[in-house]
Amino acid sequence: MSTETGTAAGREASRIHNIGYRSYDGPRLGRAYARRSLFSQTLRGSFGLGRSAKSKVLPMLLFGVMAMVAAILVAVSMATPDASKLVVKYTSYAIYLQAVIGLFIAAQAPQAVSRDLRFKTVPLYFSRPIERADYVMAKFAATAAALFILTGAPLLILYVGSLLAKFDFADQTKWFGQGLVSVALLSVLFAGLGLVMAALTPRRGFGVAAVIALLTITYGAVSTIQAIAWETGSEGAVQWLGLFSPITLIDGVQTAFLGASSAFPGGEGPGVGTGVVYLFVVLALVAGSYAVLMRRYRRVGL
Repeated sequence: MSTETGTAAGREASRIHNIGYRSYDGPRLGRAYARRSLFSQTLRGSFGLGRSAKSKVLPMLLFGVMAMVAAILVAVSMATPDASKLVVKYTSYAIYLQAVIGLFIAAQAPQAVSRDLRFKTVPLYFSRPIERADYVMAKFAATAAALFILTGAPLLILYVGSLLAKFDFADQTKWFGQGLVSVALLSVLFAGLGLVMAALTPRRGFGVAAVIALLTITYGAVSTIQAIAWETGSEGAVQWLGLFSPITLIDGVQTAFLGASSAFPGGEGPGVGTGVVYLFVVLALVAGSYAVLMRRYRRVGL
């Protein structure tokens, strides 16, 4: 074969075929649009919206439980003779139903991040004009927003019910505002901790177990040790033991700053001085959760 023939054959083999792709000439929506889309997708997915019917069952069931209990409490309050306020405080509602909240975040935090890790779609996100900070912020904000909807909606039912029962408007509005501040702080804290646990493994089952262990088992352990300390006369240790569980941290902060009744043994929560320590630990955990997530996604293979 001559050199010219070989060259011609090589050109024939390396021919570029036009298979019909066209360039995109429309607007480039950029990172802000990508963040909003990721936030919206994650928030909707937390309640099963846009997913299969099976995926809607658990989150909608848990939301229904939170709302139904609030409606029942309103009915009981209105039926109580000479009632002038609700039978439960706004700031106490999330503490009483913390098991439902823990189950929700245990189920939905892995849904928010574990699937992307398991199916290796994270590199696809980062191949677009989106940074790791955009991904983490969108997931964090969406999960916190989902928790705030879950915990804030029952408080709204309580508030509307109290107004229909003609309870004092000023008092109810004040207590409702305190309750919203409390569940907002709880939502951010639980979202951060839940996402960290879920992001450590691509296996959803492991993520669910880790979140339950962190939120529920620690609460049971801390409450048990607090009760033992109270019964043995070590009342001073009860407040400091509350630093070792997420839900007792929220209890301590709202007792110190929001006029809430403490669920600690004896009903004695931390004062303002100790409450500052509680608030500092909560904020440190939120900031630490964000930092751990950023580090985690810095190490994800591209």
